[in-house]
Amino acid sequence: MGLILEDVAKSFDSTEVLRCVSLAARDGEFVCILGPNGSGKTTILKLIAGLEQVTGGRITVNGATAAGDVPIGYVFQQHALLPWRTVRDNIAYGLELAGRDKQTRERALDHYLELMGLKDFAGHLPRQLSGGMQQKVGIARALALEPPIVLMDEPFAALDAQTRNILQDELLGAWGVTKNTVLFVTHSVDEAVFLADRIVVLTARPATVKECVPVDLPRPRDRTSVEFNTVRRHVMQLLGQETDHSYIEETRELPRLRRLYPEVPETL
Repeated sequence: MGLILEDVAKSFDSTEVLRCVSLAARDGEFVCILGPNGSGKTTILKLIAGLEQVTGGRITVNGATAAGDVPIGYVFQQHALLPWRTVRDNIAYGLELAGRDKQTRERALDHYLELMGLKDFAGHLPRQLSGGMQQKVGIARALALEPPIVLMDEPFAALDAQTRNILQDELLGAWGVTKNTVLFVTHSVDEAVFLADRIVVLTARPATVKECVPVDLPRPRDRTSVEFNTVRRHVMQLLGQETDHSYIEETRELPRLRRLYPEVPETL
């Protein structure tokens, strides 16, 4: 049944953030959400998780209207690990809160440590890990509960480009095994095209859905291919109509795009 947002609205005091946002994510679908700064991308995740309440509209997860009725994994931009717990114990934390028995916890821990390439670091504390490794622990912690929905809020934004690309590959590898429905917020068009089955582009605030862009490209995806950059260019143009050049990271890529596509405008 998946995830469905129907005419979702959200205001904070007198500020309208979301207006009639409607979207759906099928079971096992990887959806990326892009939009201008302040367009409510993180707010959408918080509403789905039940951390904020909608002002209007409805959200259902597998037919349930209350977030507490369905387990939801959440990966934050900052890893939010407990510094006094080892990698293994950090991953176990959500399982403990969910009341899973020890045998179930141990079985899940072994599986997700292996899946995320963390087996050799199980006894390390977070401060002994790189930023990329810390974020892998955060992902493993979210996946260990085996939730049908996993929400990811710019989990790779603070990482260098090389680490970011490696973790994108590893995330797709793990998702290929778990097949959770994933909603992934990002500011990077390149990242969205590489990861997503579908990209949801939001308008400026008060945000609604501008366009849902399917990414019908086989995996693993070649970032240098004409097909990849055709999708990328289209998404950038959609964002350019809304952001007034706020996508600085993407704008730096315009010279390369113009070499591939002379028709790309001087400004988006």
